[in-house]
Amino acid sequence: MRILNTMAAHAIPLVPRSLIRRISRRYVAGETLDEAHTRIHALHTAGFLTTIDVLGETASTADEAESMARSYLQLIEALGTGNETTELSIKLTALGLLLDDAACMSRVSRILRAAASKGIRACIDMEDIHCTQRTLDAFATLEASGFPVGIALQAYLKRTSDDIIALQARKSRMRICKGIYAEAAAHLVDGASSDRAAINPHFVRHVSNAIQAGSFVGIATHDAHLIDALTGWLQREQIARSRFEFQMLLGVCESQRDALLAQGFNVRVYVPYGRDWYGYSTRRIKENPRIAGYILAAMISGERAR
Repeated sequence: MRILNTMAAHAIPLVPRSLIRRISRRYVAGETLDEAHTRIHALHTAGFLTTIDVLGETASTADEAESMARSYLQLIEALGTGNETTELSIKLTALGLLLDDAACMSRVSRILRAAASKGIRACIDMEDIHCTQRTLDAFATLEASGFPVGIALQAYLKRTSDDIIALQARKSRMRICKGIYAEAAAHLVDGASSDRAAINPHFVRHVSNAIQAGSFVGIATHDAHLIDALTGWLQREQIARSRFEFQMLLGVCESQRDALLAQGFNVRVYVPYGRDWYGYSTRRIKENPRIAGYILAAMISGERAR
């Protein structure tokens, strides 16, 4: 199965772009701000919370980073005009983290200041291991400046057990996910390189410890076993539902997402949009060959069904 998954991941560039575009409509809100606004409004009407991500990867020039900053500012203005309360997902490398730290922080501060003026929060996304420390340092600075901002953590990294201690002490707002980047086994918790279920005990520990320490936690997973384990713990401990939320990707495990909402849990849907729909769709598959076969099969099956 692992060989087949790897083959499936490498075969993605051979799939016609037109087919990827049709398939991506379930997982990407669209290319334009208007399309994204329509999608999030529908989700809000249905009772979901949302996080919006402007698609784009690492900026290679200052002009690209500035263009991304303008895209976020335009999004914030549109959300404010439409009175849509949401959250932004911000990827620091898309705003120039690897080019100029100071310029990147200036762009992020402008975005967060504009967002706060409209009652919009933000979450700093976590990227690959080469950016982890710089992202945590940037978050600490932004948090200390009083911006309403959270940080994503990846449970499959060994270092997260240490990184989370300072965040818990500050009662930082966190988004805890398993982690998707293909990292060397030396950086991962034991067993995670061959079995993603090995991440689950670490995920549960991070979530439960952070909540008990007083942090608000976004539980970002589609793993049914993990969700069952955590809902059981949350109910046994009588944790107020204002202290956490479940988070899921647009178009993924929608029946599970709907069931959580029906049980009275807060559920946030991650909504990506932008011109980089093709890159996003293909990267999500290629970044983790272990699940590439399942994702590709599900996407193709869904396309045939439509």
